[in-house]
Amino acid sequence: MSVSGKKILIAVSGGIAAYKIHFLIRDFVKKGAEVQVIMTPDAENFVTKLSLSTLSRKPVYSDFYSDNGTWNSHVEMALWADVMIVAPCTANTLSKMVHGMCDNLVIATYMSAKCPVFIAPAMDLDMYAHPSTKNNLELAESFGHSIIPAESGELASGLIGQGRMAEPATIFNAVEHYFNSDIQSRSLEGKTVLITAGPTYEAIDPVRFIGNHSSGKMGFSLAEEASKRGAKVILISGPSVQTLNNPDVELHKVTSAKEMLAKVFEFYDTIDIGIASAAVADYAPKEVAQEKIKKNDENLTIELVKNPDILKTMGERKTHQFLVGFALETQNEEENAKGKLEKKNLDMIVLNSLRDEGAGFKNDTNKIKIFTKTEKKEFNLKSKDDVAKDILNFVETQLLK
Repeated sequence: MSVSGKKILIAVSGGIAAYKIHFLIRDFVKKGAEVQVIMTPDAENFVTKLSLSTLSRKPVYSDFYSDNGTWNSHVEMALWADVMIVAPCTANTLSKMVHGMCDNLVIATYMSAKCPVFIAPAMDLDMYAHPSTKNNLELAESFGHSIIPAESGELASGLIGQGRMAEPATIFNAVEHYFNSDIQSRSLEGKTVLITAGPTYEAIDPVRFIGNHSSGKMGFSLAEEASKRGAKVILISGPSVQTLNNPDVELHKVTSAKEMLAKVFEFYDTIDIGIASAAVADYAPKEVAQEKIKKNDENLTIELVKNPDILKTMGERKTHQFLVGFALETQNEEENAKGKLEKKNLDMIVLNSLRDEGAGFKNDTNKIKIFTKTEKKEFNLKSKDDVAKDILNFVETQLLK
């Protein structure tokens, strides 16, 4: 697959690098793509609609209404596109994008877009290095957008440093690679991923148990996404009502922590990536009654003993595996997550807090932070399917290091 037949929406903002867009449009059109160009009002100070429309073979829009009063529908353009490219993306346009400051046609179209978005920033080196720009780029990336980093070289100010918009060929190759490689489905091909999910139930008697509110949704979403990316997936789930509609995922059902531990180590030596998203009960009754305990006394005392720490054992026995843990916290969240990362010999830990509305057990959404020994990345509230993508994207970047 190539860009031929693809619908490319290019949004040009007001930077000197706008002159390079002519070459990008030409390359897409030559390869058979359909190109629609939109502009911010400031972009007209750098390039003309006439030159861009001549190359794209379509009218170019910079306002909601044409001179004859016709409405230029940002909704239709957003839904039409297979990808949207914002290039050059100035600091001003980037800030408006990530903070929802919708005051022009480009931002309105971007906010209506359902397609992948590629951002090619361009600005002077001090602006590019500014903490606000870094934060905005990270925020854009957390939305799932692809950042095509600025390059180093001589800038319009005469200074030399990072801030030059990536060359048109680089932007074209990034988009072509997106269409050619089916990145989201084959990026883990050849890898074996083991995922634990759901709660564990520790029996008190034949009808009662100790458990927790974990639904298993996060683990099942991770299994589905890893399988889409071409991995061989082994999913070990405690009691969960979640269903799996993917015959390629190898599902093993267990009940207790000891059963989960045993099942994990049936496969552990052969896997490449281990993701422990299960909420394993920390304690289990020392003795399990063989018959239902009758309600005779006002008080019932059950002696509990510690369950095996599955994640810690995985960390102790780690040889080549990339190991991911989860931390659900209610206080001192970051400190506790970093402590768990270190104590359990993990490569990465995913933190979510019960203080965050929409995060945690049973919800269809989650809000996470990811930590390694040297990095931290924070994400907005998203569906658990999208969180699974964020987690696996981060894992893949770590595997490439």
